[in-house]
Amino acid sequence: MSQDDLKNRAGELLAQAGIHINGLEATDLQVHDERLYARVFAHGSLGLGEAYMDGWWDAEDLPGMCTRLLTAGIDQGLKTLDTVLAHLKARFINLQRGDRAFEIGKAHYDLGNDLFQAMLGKRLVYSCGYWTKADNLDDAQEAKLDLVCRKLQLQTGQRVLDIGCGWGEALKYAAERYGVEGVGITVSQQQADYARELCAGLPIEIRLQDYHDIGEPFDAVYSIGMFEHVGGKNYRSYFETVRRCLKEDGLSLLHCIGSNGAPAQTDPWIEKYIFPNSMIPAASQVTTALEDLFVVEDWHNFGADYDRTLTAWRANVEAAWPSLPETYDERFRRMWRYYLAVSAAVFRSRRDQLWQLVLSPHGVPGGYRAPR
Repeated sequence: MSQDDLKNRAGELLAQAGIHINGLEATDLQVHDERLYARVFAHGSLGLGEAYMDGWWDAEDLPGMCTRLLTAGIDQGLKTLDTVLAHLKARFINLQRGDRAFEIGKAHYDLGNDLFQAMLGKRLVYSCGYWTKADNLDDAQEAKLDLVCRKLQLQTGQRVLDIGCGWGEALKYAAERYGVEGVGITVSQQQADYARELCAGLPIEIRLQDYHDIGEPFDAVYSIGMFEHVGGKNYRSYFETVRRCLKEDGLSLLHCIGSNGAPAQTDPWIEKYIFPNSMIPAASQVTTALEDLFVVEDWHNFGADYDRTLTAWRANVEAAWPSLPETYDERFRRMWRYYLAVSAAVFRSRRDQLWQLVLSPHGVPGGYRAPR
């Protein structure tokens, strides 16, 4: 097929989403290299993302353009060998156990605290904020942390476990506001070092550890934005670990991204450049994995709030870029810009959701009243 034929085919597909090649609208695709069409038809979403990183195309409103693509389902018509291989890899290989469990820490979370400090705002909280009553990122993140503590019904003197504690902000908040002590585990050395310094003087222990190795009793166990790295083959063992660590009258909270679709639909570009070995769970996988282990007391979806969170992160990064080290070169900048834009589009189009599940071992006597 000639380059003109590929361009015409691309134009027809994009028109279904209201996008025009070299058009005048902010969501139109501006092509700088005509090789783009062949690359995308050969490699799908991987080719589209890499071409953006290489400067082959732009869009003034990148999140808006990506939202149009996803809402119209254009990506579903571009399944390529890369997509199939990523799907098969996620389905048949356990990518999240043993040494592989630490790959995400080295590849993503150890990129540099300076980048995340610039992006995430006052608190280093790398997960969806709660915007019900908030009008800025810092307030939304504090509202999310408080929502978690209230859902867990934390009380002074309780001992809590944070699986995937990040930079320690949630534990610090719980210790200072609710008087608990706790243990946080992470697979990122940079996160562990930062969290230990952040939580110095508080009754908090930070460990560089795989969650499977935890076996101590806790009054509450929670995980915020970590379950996406657990992998479908390990969901049952994750919930078994939580159940083993949770006291009989305790509560557990799971805060994670969730998919509307079938399991293990890993995006090849995200897998290669942003979150290696990651997997967005389907509801069917979660419910199957926790059967006979927990009562689901509450299942809360506020996925639309992730669009606002990601938009705020993107604005922070763009504003801070001149002050970031030169090791983050222009290709990295375009990679990061594309990552945040596509992610915002995923939630703006309601393709993915943000779930908070509250779980109890035997059911809260008299019922559980979920705070909002």
